[in-house]
Amino acid sequence: MPALNDFDEFRSIAKHVNNWGRWGAHDEIGTLNLITPEVVRAAAATVRTGRRFALGLPLQQFGVQTGLIPGRVNPLHTMVALNWEMFGPGAIATSDDVVTMGLQAGTHWDGLGHVSHGNRLYNNRPADATITAHEGATYAGMEKIPPLLSRGVLLDVARARGVRRLAGDHAVTPEDLEAAEELAGVRVGAGDVVLVRTGQIQHYLGGDRDAYAFPSPGLSYRTPEWFHARDVAAVANDTLTFEIFPPEVDGMYLPVHALHLVEMGMMQGQNWNLEALAADCAEDGSYAFLLSAPPEPFTGGVGAPVAPVAVK
Repeated sequence: MPALNDFDEFRSIAKHVNNWGRWGAHDEIGTLNLITPEVVRAAAATVRTGRRFALGLPLQQFGVQTGLIPGRVNPLHTMVALNWEMFGPGAIATSDDVVTMGLQAGTHWDGLGHVSHGNRLYNNRPADATITAHEGATYAGMEKIPPLLSRGVLLDVARARGVRRLAGDHAVTPEDLEAAEELAGVRVGAGDVVLVRTGQIQHYLGGDRDAYAFPSPGLSYRTPEWFHARDVAAVANDTLTFEIFPPEVDGMYLPVHALHLVEMGMMQGQNWNLEALAADCAEDGSYAFLLSAPPEPFTGGVGAPVAPVAVK
Protein backbone atom coordinates (compact mmCIF):
# COMPACT_ATOMS: atom_id res chain seq x y z
CA MET A 1 0.00 0.00 0.00
CA PRO A 2 1.51 3.38 -0.95
CA ALA A 3 2.23 5.99 1.72
CA LEU A 4 0.30 9.25 1.64
CA ASN A 5 3.49 11.12 0.83
CA ASP A 6 3.71 9.11 -2.40
CA PHE A 7 0.85 11.21 -3.77
CA ASP A 8 1.97 14.56 -5.19
CA GLU A 9 -1.39 16.27 -4.69
CA PHE A 10 -1.53 15.19 -1.05
CA ARG A 11 1.95 16.60 -0.41
CA SER A 12 0.99 19.89 -2.03
CA ILE A 13 -2.18 20.27 0.04
CA ALA A 14 -0.37 19.23 3.24
CA LYS A 15 2.21 21.97 2.72
CA HIS A 16 -0.49 24.56 2.09
CA VAL A 17 -2.63 23.80 5.16
CA ASN A 18 0.17 23.01 7.62
CA ASN A 19 -0.18 24.79 10.98
CA TRP A 20 2.93 23.45 12.73
CA GLY A 21 4.36 26.21 14.91
CA ARG A 22 1.49 28.61 14.23
CA TRP A 23 0.57 28.73 17.93
CA GLY A 24 4.03 27.87 19.22
CA ALA A 25 6.20 24.77 19.29
CA HIS A 26 4.50 23.42 22.42
CA ASP A 27 0.88 23.92 21.37
CA GLU A 28 -1.37 20.88 21.95
CA ILE A 29 -4.83 22.07 20.84
CA GLY A 30 -4.29 23.27 17.26
CA THR A 31 -7.18 25.10 15.61
CA LEU A 32 -9.16 25.24 18.86
CA ASN A 33 -6.94 28.27 19.54
CA LEU A 34 -9.22 30.04 17.07
CA ILE A 35 -12.12 29.89 19.56
CA THR A 36 -11.39 33.17 21.31
CA PRO A 37 -13.53 34.88 23.96
CA GLU A 38 -14.82 37.16 21.20
CA VAL A 39 -15.91 34.12 19.16
CA VAL A 40 -17.74 32.66 22.16
CA ARG A 41 -19.55 35.94 22.87
CA ALA A 42 -20.69 36.11 19.26
CA ALA A 43 -21.79 32.47 19.43
CA ALA A 44 -23.91 33.15 22.50
CA ALA A 45 -25.66 35.94 20.59
CA THR A 46 -27.04 33.41 18.09
CA VAL A 47 -29.43 32.01 20.72
CA ARG A 48 -32.92 33.35 20.10
CA THR A 49 -35.49 30.74 21.21
CA GLY A 50 -33.63 28.41 23.56
CA ARG A 51 -34.52 25.33 21.47
CA ARG A 52 -32.01 22.56 22.10
CA PHE A 53 -30.98 19.70 19.84
CA ALA A 54 -29.05 16.68 21.08
CA LEU A 55 -26.63 15.59 18.34
CA GLY A 56 -25.21 12.47 19.99
CA LEU A 57 -26.32 8.89 19.40
CA PRO A 58 -27.47 6.77 22.36
CA LEU A 59 -24.61 4.68 23.73
CA GLN A 60 -25.71 1.06 23.42
CA GLN A 61 -24.35 -2.38 22.67
CA PHE A 62 -26.03 -2.43 19.26
CA GLY A 63 -24.22 0.76 18.29
CA VAL A 64 -22.62 1.93 15.07
CA GLN A 65 -19.55 -0.31 15.27
CA THR A 66 -19.77 -3.47 13.15
CA GLY A 67 -16.28 -4.89 13.76
CA LEU A 68 -14.79 -3.11 10.76
CA ILE A 69 -12.22 -1.54 13.10
CA PRO A 70 -10.86 -4.17 15.55
CA GLY A 71 -11.07 -3.16 19.20
CA ARG A 72 -13.48 -0.26 18.67
CA VAL A 73 -16.21 -2.05 20.59
CA ASN A 74 -19.70 -0.76 21.17
CA PRO A 75 -20.53 -0.02 24.83
CA LEU A 76 -20.80 -3.11 27.02
CA HIS A 77 -23.01 -2.10 29.94
CA THR A 78 -22.95 -4.15 33.16
CA MET A 79 -24.81 -3.62 36.43
CA VAL A 80 -22.51 -4.13 39.43
CA ALA A 81 -25.00 -3.27 42.17
CA LEU A 82 -28.76 -3.78 42.20
CA ASN A 83 -30.70 -1.93 44.87
CA TRP A 84 -27.94 -2.71 47.37
CA GLU A 85 -28.93 -1.83 50.93
CA MET A 86 -25.39 -0.96 51.92
CA PHE A 87 -26.38 0.31 55.39
CA GLY A 88 -28.73 -2.55 56.21
CA PRO A 89 -32.31 -3.66 55.51
CA GLY A 90 -34.72 -0.79 54.99
CA ALA A 91 -31.87 1.74 54.53
CA ILE A 92 -31.14 3.68 51.37
CA ALA A 93 -30.34 1.35 48.45
CA THR A 94 -28.04 2.03 45.54
CA SER A 95 -27.53 0.67 42.03
CA ASP A 96 -24.27 1.09 40.13
CA ASP A 97 -23.05 0.19 36.65
CA VAL A 98 -19.89 0.08 34.57
CA VAL A 99 -19.20 0.39 30.85
CA THR A 100 -16.45 -0.97 28.62
CA MET A 101 -16.29 0.73 25.25
CA GLY A 102 -14.07 2.14 22.56
CA LEU A 103 -13.61 5.85 23.13
CA GLN A 104 -14.52 6.38 19.48
CA ALA A 105 -17.36 3.86 19.45
CA GLY A 106 -20.28 6.29 19.17
CA THR A 107 -20.56 10.03 18.67
CA HIS A 108 -17.02 11.24 19.25
CA TRP A 109 -14.14 13.56 18.50
CA ASP A 110 -10.93 12.30 16.92
CA GLY A 111 -8.06 13.86 18.85
CA LEU A 112 -4.75 15.04 17.42
CA GLY A 113 -3.04 11.83 18.52
CA HIS A 114 -5.43 9.62 16.57
CA VAL A 115 -3.53 9.72 13.27
CA SER A 116 0.06 10.07 12.15
CA HIS A 117 1.78 9.84 8.80
CA GLY A 118 5.49 9.56 8.12
CA ASN A 119 5.80 8.93 11.90
CA ARG A 120 4.79 12.54 12.59
CA LEU A 121 1.90 13.93 14.63
CA TYR A 122 0.63 17.51 14.78
CA ASN A 123 3.34 20.08 15.45
CA ASN A 124 6.05 17.71 14.14
CA ARG A 125 6.01 15.33 17.11
CA PRO A 126 7.37 11.79 16.57
CA ALA A 127 4.44 9.38 16.72
CA ASP A 128 6.38 6.39 18.01
CA ALA A 129 7.73 8.32 20.99
CA THR A 130 4.51 10.24 21.69
CA ILE A 131 1.82 7.54 21.65
CA THR A 132 2.73 4.81 24.13
CA ALA A 133 1.09 1.60 25.27
CA HIS A 134 1.04 2.61 28.94
CA GLU A 135 0.15 6.30 28.73
CA GLY A 136 -1.61 6.69 25.40
CA ALA A 137 -1.05 10.19 24.05
CA THR A 138 1.68 11.86 26.06
CA TYR A 139 1.13 14.98 23.94
CA ALA A 140 -2.21 16.48 22.82
CA GLY A 141 -4.30 14.00 24.83
CA MET A 142 -8.02 14.61 25.12
CA GLU A 143 -7.59 16.00 28.64
CA LYS A 144 -5.83 19.02 27.11
CA ILE A 145 -8.92 20.18 25.20
CA PRO A 146 -10.35 23.42 26.65
CA PRO A 147 -14.12 23.85 27.11
CA LEU A 148 -15.42 23.49 23.56
CA LEU A 149 -18.13 26.07 23.10
CA SER A 150 -18.42 28.05 19.89
CA ARG A 151 -20.66 29.02 17.02
CA GLY A 152 -21.81 25.98 15.12
CA VAL A 153 -22.77 26.22 11.45
CA LEU A 154 -24.72 23.45 9.73
CA LEU A 155 -23.72 22.91 6.11
CA ASP A 156 -26.55 20.69 4.87
CA VAL A 157 -24.96 19.36 1.70
CA ALA A 158 -27.68 16.79 1.10
CA ARG A 159 -30.42 19.44 1.17
CA ALA A 160 -28.34 21.85 -0.91
CA ARG A 161 -28.02 19.15 -3.56
CA GLY A 162 -31.74 18.39 -3.44
CA VAL A 163 -31.58 14.88 -1.94
CA ARG A 164 -32.51 13.25 1.36
CA ARG A 165 -29.18 11.45 1.52
CA LEU A 166 -26.02 11.65 -0.56
CA ALA A 167 -25.10 8.58 -2.56
CA GLY A 168 -22.50 6.25 -1.09
CA ASP A 169 -19.92 7.31 -3.68
CA HIS A 170 -20.38 11.06 -3.21
CA ALA A 171 -17.20 12.91 -2.22
CA VAL A 172 -18.19 16.20 -0.56
CA THR A 173 -16.22 18.89 -2.38
CA PRO A 174 -15.49 22.57 -1.68
CA GLU A 175 -18.17 23.31 -4.27
CA ASP A 176 -20.66 21.31 -2.18
CA LEU A 177 -19.66 23.27 0.91
CA GLU A 178 -20.16 26.54 -0.98
CA ALA A 179 -23.62 25.42 -2.13
CA ALA A 180 -24.60 24.48 1.44
CA GLU A 181 -23.21 27.77 2.73
CA GLU A 182 -25.33 29.65 0.19
CA LEU A 183 -28.38 27.65 1.30
CA ALA A 184 -27.63 28.52 4.92
CA GLY A 185 -27.17 32.22 4.23
CA VAL A 186 -24.25 32.23 6.66
CA ARG A 187 -20.57 32.72 5.91
CA VAL A 188 -18.35 30.29 7.81
CA GLY A 189 -15.70 32.20 9.73
CA ALA A 190 -12.80 31.96 12.15
CA GLY A 191 -13.46 29.82 15.21
CA ASP A 192 -16.62 28.22 13.84
CA VAL A 193 -17.35 24.51 14.30
CA VAL A 194 -18.77 23.24 11.01
CA LEU A 195 -21.25 20.36 10.93
CA VAL A 196 -21.53 18.74 7.50
CA ARG A 197 -24.72 16.80 6.85
CA THR A 198 -24.72 14.02 4.26
CA GLY A 199 -27.83 12.18 5.49
CA GLN A 200 -25.82 8.94 5.74
CA ILE A 201 -26.84 8.37 9.36
CA GLN A 202 -30.38 7.69 8.16
CA HIS A 203 -29.17 4.15 7.42
CA TYR A 204 -28.21 3.59 11.05
CA LEU A 205 -31.32 5.26 12.44
CA GLY A 206 -33.31 2.94 10.20
CA GLY A 207 -31.58 -0.13 11.63
CA ASP A 208 -29.05 -0.91 8.89
CA ARG A 209 -25.57 -0.66 10.41
CA ASP A 210 -23.85 -2.25 7.43
CA ALA A 211 -25.29 0.23 4.93
CA TYR A 212 -24.29 3.05 7.28
CA ALA A 213 -20.69 1.85 7.41
CA PHE A 214 -19.98 1.07 3.77
CA PRO A 215 -19.96 2.54 1.19
CA SER A 216 -20.14 5.99 2.66
CA PRO A 217 -20.18 9.52 1.35
CA GLY A 218 -17.82 11.87 3.12
CA LEU A 219 -15.38 14.70 2.77
CA SER A 220 -13.06 14.90 -0.21
CA TYR A 221 -9.33 15.41 0.30
CA ARG A 222 -9.89 18.76 -1.44
CA THR A 223 -11.95 20.18 1.46
CA PRO A 224 -9.19 20.78 4.07
CA GLU A 225 -7.95 23.76 2.06
CA TRP A 226 -11.45 25.27 2.30
CA PHE A 227 -11.59 24.82 6.07
CA HIS A 228 -8.05 26.16 6.42
CA ALA A 229 -8.88 29.28 4.39
CA ARG A 230 -11.87 29.97 6.67
CA ASP A 231 -9.90 29.28 9.91
CA VAL A 232 -12.48 26.71 11.04
CA ALA A 233 -11.90 25.40 14.57
CA ALA A 234 -13.29 21.86 14.10
CA VAL A 235 -15.47 19.82 11.73
CA ALA A 236 -17.94 17.01 12.40
CA ASN A 237 -20.34 15.01 10.25
CA ASP A 238 -22.93 12.25 10.25
CA THR A 239 -20.86 9.32 8.95
CA LEU A 240 -18.77 6.51 10.40
CA THR A 241 -15.62 7.19 8.36
CA PHE A 242 -15.85 11.00 8.12
CA GLU A 243 -14.25 11.07 4.68
CA ILE A 244 -15.54 9.23 1.64
CA PHE A 245 -14.95 5.49 1.81
CA PRO A 246 -13.78 3.70 -0.29
CA PRO A 247 -11.34 6.54 -1.01
CA GLU A 248 -11.77 8.76 -4.05
CA VAL A 249 -8.18 8.06 -5.16
CA ASP A 250 -7.28 4.39 -5.32
CA GLY A 251 -4.76 3.55 -2.59
CA MET A 252 -4.91 6.97 -0.87
CA TYR A 253 -6.45 5.97 2.44
CA LEU A 254 -7.59 8.51 5.09
CA PRO A 255 -5.99 11.60 3.53
CA VAL A 256 -8.53 13.90 5.19
CA HIS A 257 -7.71 12.46 8.60
CA ALA A 258 -4.03 13.17 7.99
CA LEU A 259 -4.59 16.67 6.65
CA HIS A 260 -6.94 17.67 9.48
CA LEU A 261 -5.37 16.00 12.49
CA VAL A 262 -1.67 15.97 11.58
CA GLU A 263 -1.12 18.95 9.30
CA MET A 264 -3.76 21.40 10.54
CA GLY A 265 -4.16 20.27 14.14
CA MET A 266 -7.95 20.28 13.67
CA MET A 267 -10.18 17.77 15.46
CA GLN A 268 -12.91 16.01 13.52
CA GLY A 269 -16.10 14.41 14.77
CA GLN A 270 -17.98 11.35 13.55
CA ASN A 271 -21.39 9.72 14.06
CA TRP A 272 -23.17 13.00 14.82
CA ASN A 273 -26.95 12.85 14.41
CA LEU A 274 -27.83 16.02 12.51
CA GLU A 275 -31.31 15.03 11.31
CA ALA A 276 -33.53 16.90 13.78
CA LEU A 277 -31.28 19.96 13.72
CA ALA A 278 -31.31 19.99 9.91
CA ALA A 279 -35.10 19.81 9.79
CA ASP A 280 -35.38 22.75 12.19
CA CYS A 281 -32.81 24.79 10.27
CA ALA A 282 -34.72 24.20 7.05
CA GLU A 283 -37.94 25.29 8.74
CA ASP A 284 -36.73 28.53 10.30
CA GLY A 285 -33.90 29.34 7.87
CA SER A 286 -31.36 29.72 10.66
CA TYR A 287 -28.27 27.54 10.26
CA ALA A 288 -26.00 29.09 12.92
CA PHE A 289 -26.31 28.31 16.62
CA LEU A 290 -24.46 27.99 19.91
CA LEU A 291 -22.73 24.61 20.02
CA SER A 292 -21.55 22.91 23.20
CA ALA A 293 -19.34 19.89 22.43
CA PRO A 294 -16.62 19.23 25.02
CA PRO A 295 -15.11 15.74 24.78
CA GLU A 296 -14.86 13.57 27.86
CA PRO A 297 -11.38 14.41 29.24
CA PHE A 298 -9.73 11.00 29.15
CA THR A 299 -6.08 11.48 30.08
CA GLY A 300 -3.93 10.28 27.22
CA GLY A 301 -6.94 9.65 25.02
CA VAL A 302 -6.55 9.90 21.25
CA GLY A 303 -10.30 10.30 20.92
CA ALA A 304 -13.28 10.70 23.23
CA PRO A 305 -17.06 10.42 23.39
CA VAL A 306 -19.09 13.61 23.17
CA ALA A 307 -22.74 14.47 23.71
CA PRO A 308 -23.00 17.66 21.64
CA VAL A 309 -25.91 20.07 22.00
CA ALA A 310 -26.95 22.82 19.59
CA VAL A 311 -28.93 25.75 21.02
CA LYS A 312 -30.88 28.07 18.72
